[in-house]
Amino acid sequence: MSRLSHFDEQGASRMVDIGGKEITSRFARAESFVQLTRETLARIVDRTVEKGDVFEVARLAGIMATKRTADLIPLCHPLGIDSVEVSLAVANETTVRIEATVQVHGRTGVEMEALTAVTVASLTIYDMCKAIDRTMTLGPARLLEKRGGKSGHFLATD
Repeated sequence: MSRLSHFDEQGASRMVDIGGKEITSRFARAESFVQLTRETLARIVDRTVEKGDVFEVARLAGIMATKRTADLIPLCHPLGIDSVEVSLAVANETTVRIEATVQVHGRTGVEMEALTAVTVASLTIYDMCKAIDRTMTLGPARLLEKRGGKSGHFLATD
């Protein structure tokens, strides 16, 4: 069990001690998708969904979720996020693509924050549109890129 950093020698959960790590610039970028009907996507784009501007509410939900990641994922460290950007775009006639970039100067990375942003933004689209389209599917969500820290640069390959 000692190889898993979130467990001590007895197997008990713990938050990893990052106090001795150097503060560096950290960056992460993640994406997720929502598949929906053409009609639902048209209503989102035309801003005729009764609950409001779906893309803007989803963007705000993703940003807010980024700041709450440590409250949602038990062993994540609370971070003073430097910046968050969430973008939503029509990928094709039945797909929305969501991308989040997160930056911090800190002792641990922000991969979980970027993944939380795109996941909560996806859930928000579902929530706002479920009355008109219960066939929506979410995902996949994945890390696209991370920089900073001891593990260096990661860039997903398609």
